[in-house]
Amino acid sequence: MLDNPKPDFETLLAVIQGTKKTDTLFSCELAIDEEIKKAILEDYLDEPYFPPPVSHWGANRLDLSDVHEMHDSYEKYYRQSLRFWYLMGYSLYSDLTFINRFENMCTLTVKTEDTAVLSKGDRHWAVEGKGMISSWEDYEKFPWDKPNQFIEEYVDYLDFIEDFIPDGMKLGVVGTLFEEPLEWIFGYESFFYMLYDQPDLVKAVFDKVGNIMEDFYRAVLPHDTVGYVFHADDLGFRSGPLVSVDHLHLLVFPWFTRYASLAHQHHKPFFLHSCGRKDQIMDVLIDEVGIDAIHAFEDTSYPVIRYKKEWGGRVALIGGVDVDKLARYDEESLRLYIREILEVCTEGGRYVFGSGNSITNYIPVKNYLTMLEEARQWFS
Repeated sequence: MLDNPKPDFETLLAVIQGTKKTDTLFSCELAIDEEIKKAILEDYLDEPYFPPPVSHWGANRLDLSDVHEMHDSYEKYYRQSLRFWYLMGYSLYSDLTFINRFENMCTLTVKTEDTAVLSKGDRHWAVEGKGMISSWEDYEKFPWDKPNQFIEEYVDYLDFIEDFIPDGMKLGVVGTLFEEPLEWIFGYESFFYMLYDQPDLVKAVFDKVGNIMEDFYRAVLPHDTVGYVFHADDLGFRSGPLVSVDHLHLLVFPWFTRYASLAHQHHKPFFLHSCGRKDQIMDVLIDEVGIDAIHAFEDTSYPVIRYKKEWGGRVALIGGVDVDKLARYDEESLRLYIREILEVCTEGGRYVFGSGNSITNYIPVKNYLTMLEEARQWFS
């Protein structure tokens, strides 16, 4: 935690764009699990924790009986969250509220005990087989209009966030396209069959979701509080893309290109979070989609150091501290490992530090704080 944080999103943006080199190492995360935030607020800052009104997949949902109560609950949550990220030294805050609400609308899950030290109680998993849509009849019954309400409410949230977001900080809006049909709407198994058995239905669903996310970005990007898009879609797994590159060109890349273009029209960067090995599609993401930064790296598939060496001159990189190592390493091993990453990735700029994915509730709080400490000390 910092005694006197000095957020500076504009300088961070210049680092991303490669127009400025600084002696400050900026940090960024797509997400920090609520359990981590709660532990730090209560144990280190001696502050009571306020949970999100609706967290991921409907877990820990508060009873919000009317619009006024929802507004008050979200305002309390955002005030605390922004203060937390500010005190941890971030110049940006990536907000997943919209996609969490969208997924709560269309998610079928199973649950099991969460065995993390900072347990959620239950951990929810996507149903791998059949999802909510497997026929045109299901498609017609799906509540496609519901996200319009979420967009309108999110715009209202931005209005009150503007009143208390710390000077120098910006909020990042997070949407998703590929994962919604894959994991929730179709289910993995159904999706892979339907790609060939019902390609027209698959295309129709992607276009519906694509338009919803475009409407979301179009509504929120004009707000000054919003500094960037952090689009989150896991396109791959350890050895490559989850579907063929041809299918990505058909279903995904045209939408990504539209989102990036829309962000750039508002003079704001487009970051892409995508788990899995991405070397087969990096040229497309950089040259055709127009991403400004890429995020999510795993040492067992394609570590951030390799991305830096191969694409670091063409696109910014965010993160790279492997989550498995962040969760398991002792302090000395973790510090040495982080310094190896920073030695390579800070060379030439266009690098923002952070985890390889997100700060999960099975990462020891001490290791997370060690990571931030290494960032603060790097140029000192």
